[in-house]
Amino acid sequence: MSYQPIENYGIIGNMRTVALVGMNGSIDWYCFPHFDSPSIFGALLDEEKGGRFQICPAAEQIRYKQFYWPSTNILVTRFLLTDGIVEIEDFMPVGLPPESPWYHHLFRRVRCVKGTVRMSLLCRPSFDYGREAHRVLVRPNGAFFISRTLRIALSTAQPLRHSANGSVTAEFVLEEGASEAFFLRVQLKDEEVPCAPLPEEAEELFQATVKFWQKWLSACTYRGRWREQVQRSALVLKLLTFDPTGAIVAAPTASLPEVVGGTRNWDYRYTWVRDAAFTIYGFLRIGFREEATQFMNWIETYASKHIDPEKPMPVLFTIRGENEIPEQTLDHWEGYRKSGPVRIGNAASSQLQLDVYGELLDSVYLYNKYVSPISYDIWVNLRRRIDWICDHWKSPDAGIWEMRNREEHFVYSKVMNWVALDRGIRLAEKRAFPADRAKWIGERDRIYEEVMTRGWNKERRAFTQFYGSDDLDASLLIMPLVFFMAPNDPRMINTISAILRNPRDSGLVSDSLVYRYPPETRIDGLPGEEGTFNMCSFWLVEALTRAGQVYPEKLDQARLIFERMLGYANHLGLYAEQTGPQGEAVGNFPQAFTHLALISAAFNLDRTLDKR
Repeated sequence: MSYQPIENYGIIGNMRTVALVGMNGSIDWYCFPHFDSPSIFGALLDEEKGGRFQICPAAEQIRYKQFYWPSTNILVTRFLLTDGIVEIEDFMPVGLPPESPWYHHLFRRVRCVKGTVRMSLLCRPSFDYGREAHRVLVRPNGAFFISRTLRIALSTAQPLRHSANGSVTAEFVLEEGASEAFFLRVQLKDEEVPCAPLPEEAEELFQATVKFWQKWLSACTYRGRWREQVQRSALVLKLLTFDPTGAIVAAPTASLPEVVGGTRNWDYRYTWVRDAAFTIYGFLRIGFREEATQFMNWIETYASKHIDPEKPMPVLFTIRGENEIPEQTLDHWEGYRKSGPVRIGNAASSQLQLDVYGELLDSVYLYNKYVSPISYDIWVNLRRRIDWICDHWKSPDAGIWEMRNREEHFVYSKVMNWVALDRGIRLAEKRAFPADRAKWIGERDRIYEEVMTRGWNKERRAFTQFYGSDDLDASLLIMPLVFFMAPNDPRMINTISAILRNPRDSGLVSDSLVYRYPPETRIDGLPGEEGTFNMCSFWLVEALTRAGQVYPEKLDQARLIFERMLGYANHLGLYAEQTGPQGEAVGNFPQAFTHLALISAAFNLDRTLDKR
């Protein structure tokens, strides 16, 4: 089999882990039991050794369709044949009573809706990223796959055959109106493979999961022009939430390449303070207050245990709040389309990235304003961090793009340090919290003056990536979004105009797609030209939207770019981190950053258009 395009996948999940399901009916990525656990199916990163679970028609000339059951995360894959139509409904049961035996299952129901269709099944797990061997026991109700650390059961009424490389296969015929259910679950004890659910049980599980997702989504307050896209983005962000702790992962995949055949392959199955804080902003914009509360609980209960007030705040954490995430390579896997090395873990956890204070303080400020007043104990911890920023904001850092070749005085980091102090000052005033206000205000103003003098490039007539640089950086589109400066300030307008130029003319925009910085090796020291950064495209929309309150033509431009960006989503409305030169998805998928930026851009663009 050949690799599927990244955009050919949909995801299902249970707020603990996800599975990626291709349009060909193959589950090619599934980590169990959690997002950052070792993979069971990993064909996404090695088609031969990674393992997969595929159900599809045994036929030629198949056409594929894939869609979500309305307002849910239940994925339907439809196969259209010359003599029939068959569908697979994939989901992980949620919304069940705590004692339900169906939790932590992966459910696949195959239904023949027209004609008579012969189906084929292949299930070949590859435990611990393919590093653990396993044995197979075929039983009357299915099969066991047993490795040194894990024992999973595949339950089905169809007879299975033991096949090569630790796999099982089956072929069966479905007539019109018939269905078959398949369950994958962990099995701790030496007992028989559980029976597959009866048709009425399968339908009950399906309906319970439908009700859960539709009830959750009903809390969405957005009723604007792009309701379908906003709701799908909200459903994606919910899937990327780790329910037991409230953590939010940046993406559910590891090592999908930013450059096919290149080395820009990173593991995103962790919680970046920056990403999660922006996600909370996105959730609050459209009415999801509980998710903001969960994130604050994660900060207070989990992450804060690993934060030393005398040291820089960690950039990223595990979903359980730990911040030691060593990076290693899986040299036995070739990587997606031979894009090695395959990395798990992330060395960025040891970097100095000073901007994270701004994102964190902004999310706490919004939480205090729109959800619930923060406690005094939280304030004391925040106050220590703000005092630390006052003493260290002048240091160079690795920046939002996690440069691995150098540290600089990145303008984005300085702006977000200003945000941290500004939000700290506002919190102190609104809640009458004790604080060294004079010091904070003085340092905040010094940051502002320095950005306006050293971050501004007179020759480029734009803010640039770092002090003394001639290069643009799309992250600076955040400046009016965080109220660092007015959206119609001439310097901001000039910076947006510079970014809007084509890369051939020293800009960053190509067909509404935005590079995060000039696509040249000298910028980050890594080989290969990466794709455009989807989140930055939505930041451009929002910056133009805000400027459009004064310049109407920019509002029209914002709407056009937004609509064009919607055309770069996949068939399910999902976005990877980046878009490649042929419009293909590259980078980890789906990415929380992109979807939260879509929500924010849609919200503000819709509101501004209504005012006009």
